Amino acid sequence: MIRLFAFGTLVALLGTPSPASAQAAATPFVSTDWLQQHLSDPNVRIVTTGDRGRYQQGHIPGARFLEHMDTVNMSNGHQPFAPDRMAAVLEKIGVTDGAHVVIYGESPMTNGWMYTAIGSTGHAADVSFLDGNFELWKSQNRPVETATPAPASGTLTVRPATDIVVDAKYVREHLNSPDVHILDVRTTNEWNNGHLPNATFVLWQDLLADQKMGTFKSPDDIKALFAKAGVKPGQQIVTYCAVGLRGSLMYFAARSVGLPARVYLGSWQDWSKDPANPVVK
Repeated sequence: MIRLFAFGTLVALLGTPSPASAQAAATPFVSTDWLQQHLSDPNVRIVTTGDRGRYQQGHIPGARFLEHMDTVNMSNGHQPFAPDRMAAVLEKIGVTDGAHVVIYGESPMTNGWMYTAIGSTGHAADVSFLDGNFELWKSQNRPVETATPAPASGTLTVRPATDIVVDAKYVREHLNSPDVHILDVRTTNEWNNGHLPNATFVLWQDLLADQKMGTFKSPDDIKALFAKAGVKPGQQIVTYCAVGLRGSLMYFAARSVGLPARVYLGSWQDWSKDPANPVVK
């Protein structure tokens, strides 16, 4: 059964997506039942990230592996590739125009980064998270394979995506804005060693109903998490962490329940290197 939120489209096998699939936005989450029923759907493309060795030992049939570092430009810190280069990387794993991409992996954080990476090409509305991880999939005695699917083909057209990522300049200009609420998605120790002014501390683990199986809480519970963090109706959420992974996950979570959000991908790595940027301890 699909969780009804309000997003994009999924990931996984072979073939060229039909025009019809391109017209329907994907829900933020799909269940393991739904995915098993769509393993042979040529419009569904499954993408997994995490550890390649574990992927080779077994994965959901049709899933293609992408290490999150293969989407990162390290010449200027931990930053995503430019959209054109990102699209070229994603095309090789089947993320193409009109495809419904389903993301799963060992770490919700890297799943969040992959969502943002795809979103940076303008295709966030085509992405769903699998509600659960490979451990859940196996525990339900669902099919597993070790074969690596053939390289994909197709085109991922880059579209404008101005509503996802913000930079340090944007954050500085909105530190005291009543219309923006900044969320720090790091650990207690990281927070205590310094954080952005007016930020609120939140834990990405609080998004999950079952950390071992990787299942998420209900939409109402996720909304309650943001409300508890002090986010008021209509406020623009800006998430950050250390290098963008945890911030990306929290950004996805906010968008999954219809809250306006952006992610500061540069995060603490970027903010802390400029001594002019204010820090609270």
